[in-house]
Amino acid sequence: MGVTGREAAATGPVGGVDLVVIGANGGPERSYGGSAQAAYGAQVLAQALPPVCFDTGNRGCRVTVVPPEADANAMLTALREAARQESRWLVVCLLGQLVVDPRGRRLALVTGGSTPENAYRRGLAWDWVVSCMVHGAQEEVLLLVDAVAAPETWAAIGGLDGEQGVAELLVHSRVPLWGRIGLYPGGRRGRSAVLPGGEGSFSWALGRVLERGVPAAPPALAPAELQPAVAAELAWGELASGVEARLLVPPSGGRLLLRNRAAVRGALAGLSVSEELLAVLWRESAPTDPPSA
Repeated sequence: MGVTGREAAATGPVGGVDLVVIGANGGPERSYGGSAQAAYGAQVLAQALPPVCFDTGNRGCRVTVVPPEADANAMLTALREAARQESRWLVVCLLGQLVVDPRGRRLALVTGGSTPENAYRRGLAWDWVVSCMVHGAQEEVLLLVDAVAAPETWAAIGGLDGEQGVAELLVHSRVPLWGRIGLYPGGRRGRSAVLPGGEGSFSWALGRVLERGVPAAPPALAPAELQPAVAAELAWGELASGVEARLLVPPSGGRLLLRNRAAVRGALAGLSVSEELLAVLWRESAPTDPPSA
C-alpha cells in the first residue's frame, strides 16, 4: 500500500475492524518535542487493541501502523486505503503534536522534518482525516487521539474547557472522539508535560486498562464504559505534571465493544486453560453480534 509500516492480520472477514495507527514524530525541531514518544505510543495501541476487539480478535482486525517519519501523503494514503475496506468498523489513532494554521482555523498533526514556518503546510490536516472517515465504507468509526498542543494551538481548540473554536476544529457529528489533548508549554516547563506515548499519556493509560481489564465489569465494554478506568489511570499524571490537559470522552452507544480481560480472569481464577479453551469461553459468554445501542 505504499506504506512500510507493520501490516498485521491482513484479510479478515467483512464485519471486522480496520485499525490505522499514526504516531508522527516531528523530528529534531525543539518546538515540536511534544511528539518525541508518539511512535512508541502507536506501537502500544497497535498491540493492545486487536486482541480485545470483541467479535473479531486478531484474525478479524487489519492493522496498519504508519512509520513515524512518514510524510502527510503517506499517512493519508494509508488512511484512504483502510477506509475503502468493507468492514464494520474503522478505528484511527492519531498521536503526536498538533499545530494550527496562521488564522487559527485548521489543525494538522506535525510530521517529520517540520519547522515553525512550514509545520502546518507539511502536516496531516485534521479535516483530511475526518473526511476520510466520514466517507469510508465502514458502518461505524472511532478516532482515538493522544496529542499535545503548544499554547497558541491550545487556545485555538478552546483550551481546557473546550468552548472557543472546538466545534469547528475538532468535533464532527459522525466521528466520535476518544482520548486526550494536553498543553505542551515548551522550554523548561515542557519537560514536565505528559507526552503522547509517554508515561501518563492516553495511549499508556488505555494500554494498561485493556491489558488488566476492569474488575467486576461485564465481559464486553464499550469505549464510554472503559473511559472511567482510563481517566483514573490518567489522573495521577495530570497531578504530577501540573500541566493542563483535556479529555475527549466517547459518546455512549455504538456497536464497537472491547473484551474485558478482568472478567474472564475472575471466572477462571485458579484454573489452567489453553488459549483455545479461552477462545471458546469468550464465544460462549457473550453474543458474537453485539446489540445496537
